[in-house]
Amino acid sequence: MRRTDPEGHGPVRYGPPLPGDGLPVLPELTAVVAAAASRAEAEPVGGGRALLDAACGWFARRGLPAEPDRVAAAPGAPALLLALTAALGGDVLVPRPCAAWWAPCARLLGRRVFHVATPAECGGVPDPYALLETVRRVRAEGGDPRLLVLSVADDPTATVAPPEVLHETVEAAAGEGLHLVSDETWRDTLHRPHDTVLLSPAEMLPERVTVVSDLAGALLPVGWPAAVVRFPANGHGDGLHARVLDVLTALGARVAVPVAAVAVHALTEPEAVTARVAASVGLHARVAVAVQAAVVAAGALARPPRAGRHLYTDLGPLRPALSCHGVGDAQELEDFLTARLGMPAPGGHRFGDDLGALRVRLSTGPLLGGTDAERAQCLTSAAPLDLPHVRRALNTVRSVFDDLRDDAQRREPLR
Repeated sequence: MRRTDPEGHGPVRYGPPLPGDGLPVLPELTAVVAAAASRAEAEPVGGGRALLDAACGWFARRGLPAEPDRVAAAPGAPALLLALTAALGGDVLVPRPCAAWWAPCARLLGRRVFHVATPAECGGVPDPYALLETVRRVRAEGGDPRLLVLSVADDPTATVAPPEVLHETVEAAAGEGLHLVSDETWRDTLHRPHDTVLLSPAEMLPERVTVVSDLAGALLPVGWPAAVVRFPANGHGDGLHARVLDVLTALGARVAVPVAAVAVHALTEPEAVTARVAASVGLHARVAVAVQAAVVAAGALARPPRAGRHLYTDLGPLRPALSCHGVGDAQELEDFLTARLGMPAPGGHRFGDDLGALRVRLSTGPLLGGTDAERAQCLTSAAPLDLPHVRRALNTVRSVFDDLRDDAQRREPLR
């Protein structure tokens, strides 16, 4: 049975997690967790006051002022999106492709999910005209679209939506009365922060946008689940906040006390944490550029990565070569590349893309080494791409894609 089949076992369990940074945990964070490990009390549902205050400060430094009674925390962004979807009701709209965990949250509640095409410039944000068409079609068929989930700094496409594109989409959503959830998990991982303008939808439409950020995007390891949410500062936001806390309470979705302690510390952004974030982002940016160069040189397609720890690749131009290896869809491409690259290469169908499209998300974390010592060396090296273990990993990527290019050229008809 294929892993995409809905019967027999849950396909959600095979969904790709957030791309980890592949680096050793910052010792300062480990010390905070260890110091809090002996505390026996539970963190309140939605987060204790220290965590809420730290979250308010983090949001405010990003141009999104917040008060403690309009923020909340949970053990990971999926728990927050699940609670928001339950609280808002109705059908859900998402861009195609989108983060792998968005649609399962809605489907778990029995809500219908509608994917909307994205513009040519970026992923993460629906094309405004496609959004309007989808909303009207769904309503004409008796549906009730209420929620649009989007991300300005996007997983899986690693793009950043230009402000003008985002503004058009936000206006279209507002005109249709949709509530927006902005997933800003990757906003602090911009590869060229001085050359990239990132605006939150909450800056454009504050009364109808709820902002969610998983701290595993930049601040914490993926194994320490914590996320924060900021609600609109109005009556609608107050009611939504209360309903979300009800859902989190029913789920028992509390942040573990040691994780809450380290989240407070990370959200205040001490120098050691900000230095690690900057070093990690810079490292992953360099590796992503090298991977994109290998992919494009082989004849495949990939937008330049602008954020995160991954690259979204379209191998459609290499379809004739891939067909020789029995690869005809995204699942088969996932299996093929995972085996040859020696690292996960989830197909685009995991992100709501068409199964027939030959697209995958490649992560940069696995290319940084197999041991903590090798990964730590990447952070301190002036030329991390020249380290032997990184060079070997990148050579493997180049070799796999070069072989596909050569296969494709051999299959071209003589002119």
